[in-house]
Amino acid sequence: MRVDLLTREYPPFVYGGAGVHVAELSAVLRRSIDVRVRCFDGPRDPDAPDGVTGYAVPAELAGANKALATFGVDLAMADDVAGADLVHSHTWYANLAGHLAALLHGVPHVISAHSLEPLRPWKAEQLGGGYALSSWAEKTAYEGAAGVIAVSAGMRRDILRCYPDIDPAKVHVVHNGIDLAGWKRPEGDDVAAADAIVRGLGIDPDRPAVVFVGRITRQKGLPYFLRAAEKLPGGVQVVLCAGAPDTPEIEAEVRGLVEALATRRDGVVWISQMLPRNELVAVLAAATVFACPSIYEPLGIVNLEAMAVGLPVVGTATGGIPEVVDDGVTGLLVQIDQAQDGTGTPLDPDKFVADLAAALTELASDPDRAAKMGVAARARVEDHFAWDAIAERTISLYNKILAESKR
Repeated sequence: MRVDLLTREYPPFVYGGAGVHVAELSAVLRRSIDVRVRCFDGPRDPDAPDGVTGYAVPAELAGANKALATFGVDLAMADDVAGADLVHSHTWYANLAGHLAALLHGVPHVISAHSLEPLRPWKAEQLGGGYALSSWAEKTAYEGAAGVIAVSAGMRRDILRCYPDIDPAKVHVVHNGIDLAGWKRPEGDDVAAADAIVRGLGIDPDRPAVVFVGRITRQKGLPYFLRAAEKLPGGVQVVLCAGAPDTPEIEAEVRGLVEALATRRDGVVWISQMLPRNELVAVLAAATVFACPSIYEPLGIVNLEAMAVGLPVVGTATGGIPEVVDDGVTGLLVQIDQAQDGTGTPLDPDKFVADLAAALTELASDPDRAAKMGVAARARVEDHFAWDAIAERTISLYNKILAESKR
């Protein structure tokens, strides 16, 4: 069986959870089937894994709206898929490529749903009129797909709510996974190296710390977290691994909040560059609790990464987060009443901020309890989110869809 994975992100150009997902999924699938990866950001270097093809935006579209430029890449991908038994696309950036490839080559198209355009209306800030194009491409691809993989049961509900014309029998839940060997707390000789890394980044490993990791985008809820951070006990550090802003406007908003926070408390550390995995693991291992204040999160790979390193998660009780965080065991869930207009905006933002601050304070002030939750968090990802099991479920679904397509 040959499967072509179509994606915007692939190493070394990974900006969010979807890119991490494709990198890990492709690696584990290669053990069992022929996998080709088709991605954005131009040709990969000769050291890239076999079967990886990177595409640049066509020169004629270099200055066009980002959605149109994306479609230019999609057309090239769709043409090159010839010979695949099945195509599997990730995010709206590649969904159109998968849809066109299925029509052109007569093969099934499977979509992994990492997010949904109707639930991210703020993307209009980034894409302008291109948001209408990205929404059209996603809707068309989803409704025409042979199968849709939701990364959580919450995501499955959202898919069927946003796209009611999809046959529910075609929407399957397969959780995201985590590389358990690559994400673990430093041990032995690695401890000293990790200590040096965090101190070099301006973090004091001897002080309690709350850490946030994520892109600067509306869905991640970073402004709410920064307001909650003002209410944390004075000795607690606030560590932000936050970059890749969607727009200059949200970057300016976050920068203003960080600068204001730093005038009122010490121990505020903002790391805007994407850290290599070993450095991010060191930062997570030095923290007391991980914060996930998202207002939209289909699952949240960052939560799995933090839990694998042995951190408890304080996360919003929205989307797929409650399927990852076992409330009171591996972390704490913060309840939220949200607008149902697609934005997910808290109906009472002050209450959400206060409740988030209270949950973070509860664990940051009790390192022993946080550490016990961290042990339980590692055990949970080992039991439920190992990539081998996820690959088996994915291949089983491929086989099912291929069999159905031949009837």
